[in-house]
Amino acid sequence: MAYAQDKAASWLYAEEAVLDGDVARSARERAAELGITPLSVATCAFLASLAALPSVRAIAEVGTGTGVSGLALLSGSADSTFTSIDIEPVAHSYAREAFAAAGIRSARFRLINGRSADLLPRLAADSYDLVLLDGDPLEARGDAEEALRMLKVGGILVVAHALNHDLVADPVRRDAVTVALRDLGHELLASEAVAASLLPLSDGVLLAVKKTSLFEF
Repeated sequence: MAYAQDKAASWLYAEEAVLDGDVARSARERAAELGITPLSVATCAFLASLAALPSVRAIAEVGTGTGVSGLALLSGSADSTFTSIDIEPVAHSYAREAFAAAGIRSARFRLINGRSADLLPRLAADSYDLVLLDGDPLEARGDAEEALRMLKVGGILVVAHALNHDLVADPVRRDAVTVALRDLGHELLASEAVAASLLPLSDGVLLAVKKTSLFEF
């Protein structure tokens, strides 16, 4: 029990060890207005670290929201480019405002309105260094398959909310969202085409590095 309490305290410490900037805080407030739950501050700090890797220049995202995660991904380098997909046009307008407030050049990003299932297949194969999936969890498997097609060898796939509010770890939980995320995690962790790990950061982060241009789920 003491170990569990210590671990919970460590998780809370990790979440509170980093702070949002003013623009990100404003974007979070806009997200709350729309009923959107953005990624945690600690998760965004992790994304910013990944985006700062020298190999990461072309970034794609499913689930723009109001731009909270996009701000983190675009902060890694002044030269990276960012493509983000979301079905909610109002959220996109807030994201544009957030990027402008952060001084991000419009040439560095494009926001595409629509369903990921329709739009991801149109994005070029073997062309992206990092793809973040934070969209509909019931579409996460298809999105992950497309993301791996899009990624260069050595590219990074990040699946947000991979623990689904700690339900994925409970085998008794069989609702559709939990099962979809659990199955996706199992498939990626077992795949020889990627080097994958599951991180208990915030609501869970599934990380997979593409090892080969030929992959199978």
